[in-house]
Order: sequence, then C-alpha cells, then structure tokens
Amino acid sequence: MTSNQKKLLANGLFIAGSLVILGVLLDAPPETTKPLPHDQNHERFMAMDKKEAERFCEQCHATGKQMPLPANHPPPNRCLFCHKRK
Repeated sequence: MTSNQKKLLANGLFIAGSLVILGVLLDAPPETTKPLPHDQNHERFMAMDKKEAERFCEQCHATGKQMPLPANHPPPNRCLFCHKRK
C-alpha cells in the first residue's frame, strides 16, 4: 500500500467515523428535564457557581420541605447537572 493510499484510507475512516458520530447526535432525543425556574426563589442561585448553588437545594426540596422531590427522582446530589440555568 502506497503512502497516498494510506492517507486516503485514513481520511476515509475519519470521515466515516465523523458521519457516524453526527448521526448519533442528530438522532438523540429532545431534552425533557425542566430548567431551573428563573423566579424569585431561585434568582440568587443564577450567579453562583453550580456546586455552591447545589448546597442550597435540599433546604426546599428535601422530604418534608415545601417542594419535596417526587419519589421517582434520581439522587439529588447534582441538581444543576440536569436542571440547567436559563
């Protein structure tokens, strides 16, 4: 195999791999997670670092608090990983 053939093969494999990745990304389901509400209760968390803001979530969203998480909610340790700030 000549040098030009190796380059052509490498470029072809790169393009094929890129097209596969693009296809997977285009076929991804739409985002369904609710964003962090931009309201008076959450306003102070908009400017905070994510990890800093997440320390306050359980003050309102723990069991027995004013807005507890539903029973089927994933572990609440990384709230802003899924719930994006607007």
